Amino acid sequence: MQDEKNTNGFQYTYSAKDNEEIQKIRQKYVKAEEDKLSRLRALDTAVNKKGSTVALIVGILGSLILGFGMSLMMSDLAQKLALSDELTLITGLACGVVGIVMVALAYPLYQRVIKRERERIAPEIIRLTDELSK
Repeated sequence: MQDEKNTNGFQYTYSAKDNEEIQKIRQKYVKAEEDKLSRLRALDTAVNKKGSTVALIVGILGSLILGFGMSLMMSDLAQKLALSDELTLITGLACGVVGIVMVALAYPLYQRVIKRERERIAPEIIRLTDELSK
């Protein structure tokens, strides 16, 4: 780096190597503009991710509840918790039914979330596809 003095103050002259390094550092902090096609892809992906996330959470919780009910009925967990046989049977069956219902509802819930998100994002998707089609 060299600095040259002129009448207006200091003027810095950078080499090509220095300028390249400056540009690399600058690119880390400048927010890149997103083109329309990548925005369209991101919106479509977001719809599917949200539906998948909700369905996975409900399905996993349902399977854990189902597993707890099975463990309660099939192991000595009830004895360790000092539950009577009748209470163990009722609690285990209730947990099993709740777990099965949650697992069974995971896919319909996925479809419902996807449908709702598509309706919400549809105007933006239509606008972007119209712009890209022209």
